[in-house]
Amino acid sequence: MLRGVNRADLFQESEDCERFLAILRQCKAICGFDLFAWCLMGNHVHLLIRPGREPLSLVFKRIGCRYVYWYNRKYERVGHLFQDRYRSEAVENDAYFLTVLRYILQNPIKAGLEQEMGEYPYSSFKAYAGIPDGLTDTGFAFGYFEDRNRLVEFLKAPSRDKALDVDPPKSRVADADVLSRVNEFVGEAGKASFAELEKPLQRDCVQRMLQHGATIRQVATATGLPKSNVARMGGE
Repeated sequence: MLRGVNRADLFQESEDCERFLAILRQCKAICGFDLFAWCLMGNHVHLLIRPGREPLSLVFKRIGCRYVYWYNRKYERVGHLFQDRYRSEAVENDAYFLTVLRYILQNPIKAGLEQEMGEYPYSSFKAYAGIPDGLTDTGFAFGYFEDRNRLVEFLKAPSRDKALDVDPPKSRVADADVLSRVNEFVGEAGKASFAELEKPLQRDCVQRMLQHGATIRQVATATGLPKSNVARMGGE
């Protein structure tokens, strides 16, 4: 598992998710690992990996360095993006493998990001449902079940599975609530007034909104600031 520093979002828009997946494909080819499940959540990433030619430490170093370099350039920021090193635990038996597999793939539905499994685009569930993604190694899990339908039924079954502990994702706030917080600082005059605030006040307002669960996109829309400026202020 990789987590954003201070629970910050790792993915502000779909382009970021697509870039991370492209990097994952590159590193999979280089490192030779098997990838049984993946899920990109707002401020963390789950990967169910069996190392191949290289140890996990090097795998995550390759993934992290590539993504941070790209992300920092895009959002004109510097410094760390991930919190400390990756977190991991060993999957030592068949039963726990299936527990972790289902736990990862049910993350989006438990976080309210989808109503039905498969609606959320950034998890490997669709690969198990019959839509290959060129990234997920599904064969190992299929070995436990008579056919695809049985596996999909298992993955969809209500559960209280527990795996590697993770802080619950930040709850999303409504766009109107973000705008309301801006108005607390600048009154009802809107974006022009925010642009006229002194930089320390702008930074304080941006950081408060991000800590309250707003995304960089929401803050940029509400304040009129470029997303790169919001990302930079949030990291100061």
